[in-house]
Amino acid sequence: MDLLKDNIPKLVRKLAVPAMVGTLFQTLYNVVDTFFAGKISPEALSALSKSFPIYFIIIATSIGVTVAGTSLIGNSIGEKDNKKTLNYFSHIIYYGILISIFITFLGLYLSERVFFLMGSTEEVAYLGLEYTNIIYSGSFLFILVVSLNSLLHAEGDTKTYRNVLVLSFLLNVILNPILIFGFLFIPAFGVKGIGIATIISQLVSFLIILFKVFKNERVRNITNEYLVPKFLFFKNIFFQSMPISVSICGYALAAAIIFTYVGQSGEYAVAGYGVGTRIEQVVLLPILGINTAIISIIAQNYGANNLVRIKETYFTAIKYAFIIMVTAGALVFLSASVITSFFSSDPEVIEYGKRYLKISAFVLPAYPVFFLSNGFFMALKKSENAMISNFFRNVLNPIAVFYIAKYINASFETFFWLWVGINWFFSISYFLIIIYYFKLKLNKSSAVVQP
Repeated sequence: MDLLKDNIPKLVRKLAVPAMVGTLFQTLYNVVDTFFAGKISPEALSALSKSFPIYFIIIATSIGVTVAGTSLIGNSIGEKDNKKTLNYFSHIIYYGILISIFITFLGLYLSERVFFLMGSTEEVAYLGLEYTNIIYSGSFLFILVVSLNSLLHAEGDTKTYRNVLVLSFLLNVILNPILIFGFLFIPAFGVKGIGIATIISQLVSFLIILFKVFKNERVRNITNEYLVPKFLFFKNIFFQSMPISVSICGYALAAAIIFTYVGQSGEYAVAGYGVGTRIEQVVLLPILGINTAIISIIAQNYGANNLVRIKETYFTAIKYAFIIMVTAGALVFLSASVITSFFSSDPEVIEYGKRYLKISAFVLPAYPVFFLSNGFFMALKKSENAMISNFFRNVLNPIAVFYIAKYINASFETFFWLWVGINWFFSISYFLIIIYYFKLKLNKSSAVVQP
């Protein structure tokens, strides 16, 4: 594939499909964890659901590192600057190691407080900590995997990571029941087993990506010159990565706020909502795959100053994603109760999960603008714009919904209908801003017309 010349719609499909498949298995990974937590007890299911805002700090950091590496390396490839490409690759590895040390300390120190801030019972908090303490102890593996993979993504290789995620998912399916319930000489670890299975799977992923990267032709040209730390590259990586990591951490805050409000209806309501969010994550996979594709395409074309192709890439992606989400919303609405019953046999958990999904189905078509617009700005090395949008959607919006709901004493359903309304308002506003941005910035620049 030539990201600078090939047909845009075909490129989006070719890059997005492997990324979607990979992200599907990455999300199914979490779905499997949720499924087996439900087999332990409703309390374990609630604990794993509430661990998500805490675990999400690792996810946010990984996304920040991925975006920084992919966009900066991709831009350098588009500029045909091999020295800059190799420097950014070596420094994204250094950066990944340093940031993983910081978030490990942060996660181990703060997790217990966060569980209790969300109104967890002693039992739920204890079960949640059994899981998060293991995850954070191995967080460096998560970060190193995406650091290494950023070079492959920048080159347009989304298949390797897809294959790694598929294998990781299969390992998780095998290891979860063995480590949770015990097998032969292996003791039953319970909720701890879910975390141990995750770390083992991540270790295997790391070794495979490392092997693939060592075979890369560019990496073979790395000399001691590129291994000497340079402040300029750390600075650029930090300012490209940190705004998006911090802003995406706002999603963890949003989740914590929602869990706090939902928790007023009891731990089983939290468990039901937790199941619903896992289903929602699966449904959002096509958007995430398309987002991965456009970051790679836009980053290289921005480096090569092919601005007409940037605009075509963005609007093609929005069109595909909107059609997919409208279809997905209809399917979720019709199958809400059936899906929830796969994760728990408790009727109260099933009922809350069903009620959430039937409302969530109406907000799904609003999400493409948010994710793809953020991807657009990240590829342009303007993470601060994505940070501002994340701040509005993931911090101000949930706080507003929380206090409005509290003021009117909103029910479980009313709370989420408020959430639907504010997300639609935000997405429409964001789309209008992007259109204005194209007219103001890109249309005034000299563009290289697509061949």
